[in-house]
Amino acid sequence: MTGPRATDPPVIFVGNARDYHAMDWFRSAQQVCAPRPLRFVTDLIESEGHARLVGPDDPIIHLFNVDRFLLRRQSRLGHVWRNAVKFGFLPLQAWLLRRVYRRHPDAAYHAHTMYYMLACWIAGVPCVGTPQGSEILVRPRRSRVYRWFASRALRAARGVTVDSEAMARGVRDLSGREAMIVQNGIDIAAIHAAGEGRSARSGVLSVRAIDPNYRIDRIVDARDASAERPAITFCYPFREDGYRATILPRLTAADHDLGRLGRADLYREMGRALLVVSIPTSDSSPRSVYESVFSGAAVAVAPNAYIDALPACMRARLLVVDPAAPDWLDGALARARALTAVPYQPSEEALDQFDQRRSMARVAAAFYGR
Repeated sequence: MTGPRATDPPVIFVGNARDYHAMDWFRSAQQVCAPRPLRFVTDLIESEGHARLVGPDDPIIHLFNVDRFLLRRQSRLGHVWRNAVKFGFLPLQAWLLRRVYRRHPDAAYHAHTMYYMLACWIAGVPCVGTPQGSEILVRPRRSRVYRWFASRALRAARGVTVDSEAMARGVRDLSGREAMIVQNGIDIAAIHAAGEGRSARSGVLSVRAIDPNYRIDRIVDARDASAERPAITFCYPFREDGYRATILPRLTAADHDLGRLGRADLYREMGRALLVVSIPTSDSSPRSVYESVFSGAAVAVAPNAYIDALPACMRARLLVVDPAAPDWLDGALARARALTAVPYQPSEEALDQFDQRRSMARVAAAFYGR
């Protein structure tokens, strides 16, 4: 079989262009599917303090842009307001998406997050859907209305991809259909490039969002109870400003709040850290944990089902802790020193599962066709 051609129908992503997960999938597809044309359909580009991910040469197809209607900063109120705005404009977005489909009826459509899967369902656009963890594992339990819409969008999709067995079970429970388990993938080449010239590891790195689900306050609690009182560096994809305001007064002069980092800077911080910490109350398949492992760090994690599904070489770099125990951080630091003394060597199984180009190649072969 020949590879992709410039004359093939386009692959069209439908999603939030502020979402680094969706944009990373798009970047991977640009590499794997070239020279086949790709497009990204979106209603969000830059707002609420998020860094702009879209470049001037990116092939964007605009729906009705709602950036101007959102609040200026990230907060719980802003999250609720954003959902209300997006739901209010959903009929218009579906109508505009239908117009895109009429221009490109032969394209392969890939919707990222449930909202865009729902828009495709309303617009009658056949799509592959990739929902987020909370959209399958949390929200259907909280709202019957959400559950009804989610089940319809899942059933209407041409196919569904998820990143964990827990997500696959959730999709099955909601819609009765099977989902393809495939990791979003990580940029292993970029991680290796960021690690060149790496110095000795030190300190603790928190890489998850500044949001109550990620229990950042527990990390600070553990540091305050620690005999070592290590410095903590915080970097995060998003923040809830009210929660962040409760964390900032507790930081020491040795701590660093770096905010949202670009991929190269994030990988450099992971490559410097002795211990990366990720202890959310719920998790599906955390890419930042996997990136930390490939960066050579030890990672303190809360107990979760995704751990057992990892290749042995990755599982060995994880330190499962009890965030309720007062001394978990000191114990993790001691174990991290022993672990990181030996460089991480990924197995072929780990590379096959987590290299983003291999992941996207599987998705493209399964769903994009010609």
